[in-house]
Amino acid sequence: MTPPDEKSAELAAGVIARLFATIESRRGADPDESYVAGLLQKGTPSIARKVGEEAVETVVAALSDGRESLISESADLLFHLMVLWADAGLRPADIFQELARREGTSGIDEKQHRKG
Repeated sequence: MTPPDEKSAELAAGVIARLFATIESRRGADPDESYVAGLLQKGTPSIARKVGEEAVETVVAALSDGRESLISESADLLFHLMVLWADAGLRPADIFQELARREGTSGIDEKQHRKG
C-alpha cells in the first residue's frame, strides 16, 4: 500500500501535468473561446500582473477569509503561475528540478548562495 504522502504527491503531480498540458494546448487558440489563449496573446506583462493580483488575493485570503477561500485563491495563483511558465517556455519539471536541487539545503544558506 502506498503511504498517504506518496498518494498525495502522485495526485498533485498528475493534476499539475494535466492542467499544464491543457494550458499548452490553448496556445494559438481563439482568445474569444479560451481564457488561456487570451492571456497568452496579451503577453508576459499582462500575465505577470495577473499572477501578482492572484498572489495578493491569496495573501488576503490567508489573513482574513478562511480555509476555503485560501484553497480557492491558491488554486487561482497556481493556475496563473503555470500560464506564466508556459509563456516563458518553462515546464513544471524545470521548477521541480530546481526545488529538488534545493532539497535538504537550509533556506538561509540557499538565499545566501542565490545569484542576484
